[in-house]
Amino acid sequence: MDPLKLLAHPIRLRIVHAMGGGRQLTTAQLCARVPDASKATVYRHIEALVGGGILEVAEEHRVRGAVERHYRLRRERAAIGPEAVRALTPDDHRRAFATAMTALLAEFDAYLDREESDPVADQVGYRQHTLWLSPAELTDLISELRAAIAPRLANAPASGRAQHLLSPVHFPVEAAAPPDTGHSSRASA
Repeated sequence: MDPLKLLAHPIRLRIVHAMGGGRQLTTAQLCARVPDASKATVYRHIEALVGGGILEVAEEHRVRGAVERHYRLRRERAAIGPEAVRALTPDDHRRAFATAMTALLAEFDAYLDREESDPVADQVGYRQHTLWLSPAELTDLISELRAAIAPRLANAPASGRAQHLLSPVHFPVEAAAPPDTGHSSRASA
């Protein structure tokens, strides 16, 4: 199955989020990360991700007569390429955005439901800003964000580190104004 179709489900997207940083997790650990879904649902989505090559079995251990599998993310398979993005219709974008927002809301709810959650101490942020940007300025901003984020994607779990979900979203909220020709659009009196 195409990675875009595989990731177009909030629970599968949350499983991929949980696997970030080179983690190897069991199904039981993934169920704990997605407490609002049944174990059978999480198992079914893990199977789909393994079948699609996004997750792979990293280790297997016998535990009380059963086989416990540790999974790892194949990041290169979880990426959506630019050609796939260009092929999306407006309705495809709507569905993908809705999936991303549904996963984000579920992750935030799961965070708030934890006893130890403290949005102030954890520096939780969900601000929105409107920016006036030319195409060149937008390209620069995206490059700067990538430069700040990309090196941190390789961070592995370690003492003192908590996993954070960062979801940059940007889109134009109105069309660009036509280029200024130096003429006033008002009628002169």
